[in-house]
Amino acid sequence: MRPIQARISIGAMAHNLRVARSHSGAAQVFAVVKANAYGHGLSRARRAFAAAEGFAVLTLEEAANLRLMGVEQPILLLEGMFGPDEIATCAELDLCPVLHHAAQLDWLQQQPPARPLQVFLKFDSGMHRLGFPLADHAAIVSRVRSLPGVAGITLMTHFAQADETAGVSWQLHPFLNELAGHDLPWSSANSAALLRYPETRGMWTRPGIMLYGASPYADQSAAELGLRPAMTLQSEIIGVQTLQPGEGVGYGLLFRAEQTMRVGVVACGYADGYPRHALTGTPVSVNGKMSRLLGRVSMDMLCVDLSVCPEAGVGAPVVLWGEGLPVDAVAAAAGTNSYELLCALAARVPVIEVD
Repeated sequence: MRPIQARISIGAMAHNLRVARSHSGAAQVFAVVKANAYGHGLSRARRAFAAAEGFAVLTLEEAANLRLMGVEQPILLLEGMFGPDEIATCAELDLCPVLHHAAQLDWLQQQPPARPLQVFLKFDSGMHRLGFPLADHAAIVSRVRSLPGVAGITLMTHFAQADETAGVSWQLHPFLNELAGHDLPWSSANSAALLRYPETRGMWTRPGIMLYGASPYADQSAAELGLRPAMTLQSEIIGVQTLQPGEGVGYGLLFRAEQTMRVGVVACGYADGYPRHALTGTPVSVNGKMSRLLGRVSMDMLCVDLSVCPEAGVGAPVVLWGEGLPVDAVAAAAGTNSYELLCALAARVPVIEVD
């Protein structure tokens, strides 16, 4: 059997939720489990995050699966309904859709659900992605309050730079000031905001990446935040080559040896979810020692430098990210972020669940 596998720790995920709850104070937590729980598996996330007050998903399919798994907590539908035909399902599954554009209000007015919905009304406070303009808040809130298919409203926004030095105040203050007169609960905090800006808590927080043991910041590690990696992608060396000075390795021979050196071939490639665009120098752990990627990543293999671990040969363990090698470090070296790496784990990689 090909030696690559992903180990996913339910215990680490549960621990990270406890960290999120400790930062949430009196606010309730929507555990964000979209995209198959960031590649960790929706069923595992349901069990690991059972103590969360709610779950946040992207699609009706995800929401339906959670209900089939026995989830009774509120489920937030992060982009709301994609068409009027989804309104009845939202009511049937008792979901909380996010309303962010006028067509959704029209659908609710024209086809009110049999059971009125708790909705989240999203306003654009500066990210300019989804949401109603803050300047239109009076008319929008008034209209939504008048809809017979709406049982309650929570106001919502999303931050563009919570993980950067610009912070959140330039968005949070206008959001709160403009909407203060409506006397409605609100939600704004993603992982980055929750960990650094307690003023963003509101009634509901929405942690995502931190639940899986990755940091939302470039300048602070997950370990420094008290988080534990939930996914460890590991494999083994399946071949060893000795390069002479000037010889290269891999497609394009992008890496060439400056001196005689041993190179390990690892059973992992971009078809497993490892980033093809990762460059020479991207960290890889071999036999518990930090080494580096060499040359171009292939579909099923990649090459690593064995200079730091001369004892390593065929069968030596390799960690691509996870325990002992933060996914954030790999992502930074590869010019991407941990979200992409975790979500990209391929279906062909066997998953081993651990406590």
